Amino acid sequence: MKYEIKQIASILGVSQSNLKNAGITTLLTDSRRITNPSETIFFALESKNNDAHQYISELYHSGVRNFVVSKYLDEWKNFKDANFLKVKDCLAALQKLAQHHRSKFNIPVIGITGSNGKTVVKEWLYQLLEKDFNITRSPRSYNSQIGVPLSVWQLDNDSELGIFEAGISKPDEMEYLEPVIK
Repeated sequence: MKYEIKQIASILGVSQSNLKNAGITTLLTDSRRITNPSETIFFALESKNNDAHQYISELYHSGVRNFVVSKYLDEWKNFKDANFLKVKDCLAALQKLAQHHRSKFNIPVIGITGSNGKTVVKEWLYQLLEKDFNITRSPRSYNSQIGVPLSVWQLDNDSELGIFEAGISKPDEMEYLEPVIK
């Protein structure tokens, strides 16, 4: 599915003034995995060890023009054709966008969680059900607060069933993942 950048700004509660038109099909959180720069929006996630804001200049020069950021850097002031959606928390914005996307689909979803075996169970269910349903599932072990939204984003108009895994590494993590998977 394609979302207009103004739709995404509205979903995230960001001002839509001065946004350049852009159709978005791809969510990106890893600057090394660009596939379709003109239809990509990059979420500048921050962690203890990394701040993805530092990759925006490189991404811009690779053709990406849409960014979700939690701060502005002076080096971006000349990126006149870029859209910057400033939010308080880029991870929360990613999850909110995926949650909105999920709400567009009235299909059954199987959520798999637990300490071990999530990916094996997901793949086993996929093999059992793929002949009867067009299934959208988590790629590999995309079961984190980042992976779940990226998995759910893959739902499209052909999806008849979703199978998503959710890993719980912190006590309150399911609180963030459940609304995305629904």
